[in-house]
Amino acid sequence: MTSDAPLDIIHRDHDLVAVDKPAGMPVHRSRRHPGDAVLLQRLRDQLGQWLWPVHRLDPPTSGLVVFALHPEAARALAAQFQQREVEKRYLAVVRGWPLEQGRVEHPLRRPGRSERQPAVTDFHRLATTELPIPMPPHPTARYALLELRPITGRQHQLRRHMKHISHPIIGDTTYGKGPHNRLFRERFGASELLLRATRLAFRHPGTGARLHLDCPLNEAWRAVLRGSGLAGADGI
Repeated sequence: MTSDAPLDIIHRDHDLVAVDKPAGMPVHRSRRHPGDAVLLQRLRDQLGQWLWPVHRLDPPTSGLVVFALHPEAARALAAQFQQREVEKRYLAVVRGWPLEQGRVEHPLRRPGRSERQPAVTDFHRLATTELPIPMPPHPTARYALLELRPITGRQHQLRRHMKHISHPIIGDTTYGKGPHNRLFRERFGASELLLRATRLAFRHPGTGARLHLDCPLNEAWRAVLRGSGLAGADGI
């Protein structure tokens, strides 16, 4: 992510700021991402103030990320994420037609570790499409738009869980399927992972009131949904 366009601010108050993270942008610097094109630095420069990260998204995933604006808010928010008190909602385009709703309970290994950790994801199918494009061994290509709600927060959990149930997310170059990724890229201009964090709900660290944050779909996502026939789901 190299664009210098200002980041879209979803919410800002005395205690926190929520921003729409572009796909491909890391949340903070790491060994794999040592440069300046990271969300934390970009947002610090844009706002002109210090920020405290309290959670993260994988670099390929777009959507809602929250930062605290002072240490007390950071502690309160981080505790809610760690204790699984934050409601999270994602949208994903996947291969095939999953059940209308379900739960994936599949333990996942941490990188470099042998033991598996419990991991749970709920899903709800919002829309389906069937394209008259042969996708061997099938005569057509089927896709679905899902709402995903992770109950736990393991690394790459949503991407790995969708692969586990044979409905990988489109655009996933690690856990997905190349022919389906290419179809969406060539026909619908989908140049990113089709996984987006669209909603967070938690206790405001200052007031204690429940705060609901929603991140709208950007035009790139809307174009993909229109082109693929997945537009028109409730709330989309």
